[in-house]
Amino acid sequence: MSPINRRRLQNFRRNRRGYYSLWIFLALFGVGLGAEFVANDAPILFKKGGSLYFPVLLTYTEQELGGEIPTPADYRDPHVQSLIASDAGWMIWPPVRFSYDTIHWEVSAPTPLPPGHDGHLLGTDAMGRDLVAMLLYAFRLSVLFGLALTAVSMMIGVVLGALQGYFGGKVDLIGQRLLEIWAGLPVLFLLIILTSIVDASVLWLLLILALFSWMPLVGVVRAEFLRARNLDFVRAARCLGVGDLTIMRRHVLPNAMVAAMTYLPFILTGAITSLTALDFLGFGLPVDSPSMGRLLAQAKSNIEAPWIGISVFVTLAVMLTLLIFIGEAVRDAFDPRRTLALSEAAPVDDLSLRGAA
Repeated sequence: MSPINRRRLQNFRRNRRGYYSLWIFLALFGVGLGAEFVANDAPILFKKGGSLYFPVLLTYTEQELGGEIPTPADYRDPHVQSLIASDAGWMIWPPVRFSYDTIHWEVSAPTPLPPGHDGHLLGTDAMGRDLVAMLLYAFRLSVLFGLALTAVSMMIGVVLGALQGYFGGKVDLIGQRLLEIWAGLPVLFLLIILTSIVDASVLWLLLILALFSWMPLVGVVRAEFLRARNLDFVRAARCLGVGDLTIMRRHVLPNAMVAAMTYLPFILTGAITSLTALDFLGFGLPVDSPSMGRLLAQAKSNIEAPWIGISVFVTLAVMLTLLIFIGEAVRDAFDPRRTLALSEAAPVDDLSLRGAA
């Protein structure tokens, strides 16, 4: 690791709020990635007849377990549980015995159930689905969708900003005018129209949102390329016959990525809120997908069940707050003024930096 990157890492660690927020978010995201092992209507592992089965990873039919129906086994059914227990079997269940789409039919009161009833820690929605499981799966889907949209937006924004800034002239002029026109479009209305035309799917929604989420990156990347294209090392590379694409990729892009990296956490939060808003309006993910926005819509329709809205609000508030804190820490770590101030205030040699790392 180069000395400047070590200084950036030290700056990031000095921002305690962002540093601890990163670890908390990674821990929550790790739990979300393993959601099937935390909230599921199938056991993690069970033993029957001397054999081990992994229903979290594989699908078994009731007929394979000794029943008569060749359909996927319902492990919450007492008959299936008796089939497993009849052969000296045992089961290991996840902490929450419900998946995001599991409807609890055997309830003791009308749904939505309040927190703590019939084994539901945060209660249920109007259809009898467990809120803990729905929030866990919706959190994972929102973060993965936001990361994918951020990656696509970064590729588009960096490429367009690099072309405008490096070549300048008519390329920059035409690009800026097109960008101004594109930025002036009513984004929300266009998203609603486009999502209502195509069939709802994660891929289509990702492509539609990617049409507008790349614009914040163009300006910063363009400015870095405009500044660097006339520097001495770029002119020297041109005199040596190095191609434009090679100069852009090897010599200018690393400097531009420093500015672009500071925008990524904020693009991620924007992607999550956009997905939640579209789902709330009914123009987002498929109906059978776990969604924060649809839970908010249910909270609006069931004002007598405030625990639905409170649970979603707390989940979104914690997730977005952590991401904002991480983004602020990344921005400060890549700020050249802070890096220079650190090096001037406390000059350290390479060996001390290596020991601190």
